[in-house]
Amino acid sequence: MNGVYIDSEGVINGSLPVTRNTETSEMIVRENFRHAFLAHQSKVTKFPLLLNGDAVAVLRDLPDSSVDFAMTSPPYWGKREYENGGIGLENDYRDFVKHLAAVFSELQRVLKPEGSFWLNLGDSYNGKGLVGIPWRVAFELVDNQGWILRNSVIWNKLKGGMDNSKDRLGNVHENVFHFVKQAKGYYYNADAIRSKPRESKVVNGAIVSATGVSGVRYKRQIELSTALSDAEKYSAFSALEQMLADISAGRASDFRMIIRGQQRATHSDSEKVSGRAKELRDKGFYFLKYNPKGSKPSDVWDIVPEDTQRRATHFAPYPVDLCYLPLLATCPENGTVIDPFCGTGTTLIAARNLGRKSVGIDISRRYLELTQERCESLL
Repeated sequence: MNGVYIDSEGVINGSLPVTRNTETSEMIVRENFRHAFLAHQSKVTKFPLLLNGDAVAVLRDLPDSSVDFAMTSPPYWGKREYENGGIGLENDYRDFVKHLAAVFSELQRVLKPEGSFWLNLGDSYNGKGLVGIPWRVAFELVDNQGWILRNSVIWNKLKGGMDNSKDRLGNVHENVFHFVKQAKGYYYNADAIRSKPRESKVVNGAIVSATGVSGVRYKRQIELSTALSDAEKYSAFSALEQMLADISAGRASDFRMIIRGQQRATHSDSEKVSGRAKELRDKGFYFLKYNPKGSKPSDVWDIVPEDTQRRATHFAPYPVDLCYLPLLATCPENGTVIDPFCGTGTTLIAARNLGRKSVGIDISRRYLELTQERCESLL
């Protein structure tokens, strides 16, 4: 490891100033970030590596393609003064977007090709107008840095902050964007985040799906159809019997059958736009088959903010619960997590709870000390 070591005084390579609280805690590193990162990667540990400095400068010192997953909630623009200043205090929102983009450009280099980047951003008002900060940042990353936006999640915080305005609605949501570096081949474990499906059952000797579909209604519709030819009816009956057999064997938990002349095509009736509409035209029917492992979460998440999750030392609402689904879906079990604006360690705590290594960067030493305290309280 190029002579990288940690001696009994908590010094890396004989020159790196650090702070050590206990034998089990990691250090707060102030320089030689690359060496500290490589040393941390060589160890078996659940404690995060904490890097104290400007996010761009720290990231520049880290190796290419060295982390599997990134998630962060940067300072809001113009909302409050964070310790040690930094991003969020710009007079013009355009400078805020530019400064965030500079951080995420370095993050893109550090992230592995198959990695994912999740970005939580709240919006801000400028005078009476909502600025649209989250989407301005997202467009900057997509248009000028080549990130691919896979999902835009609405985080419904269920309750808003203090709002004395009398001429607009209350703000109770924030955006969570999922970016990747490549369109195909990025790590994604959909099964890790599926909800448990309801099970099929047998009623009067007939198999019935999780939501009560037995096939009787579909058989009747096929039999009485005037829109299907005899050959299409035969194919539809055969396919329905096979689908019911799949339900019985556990290969599917539920289904819907769309039959020409009985139900309209989902999404679009245009055969130029919808493959389903074309299938309905050519075959006379098709199935919507539900995964036996359960359904994926939607892109609207109901999660209470951090101020109701037992923490009073840091003002950001970013909660641990917001991190779990992204981590489970897009970070491999032996992966490394990074948060370039880690604050008091929310992303790192979630990573630790799921057994992932993590690295946190923050310009505030006090916030990193609070992160240490949070990690040690979990022992």
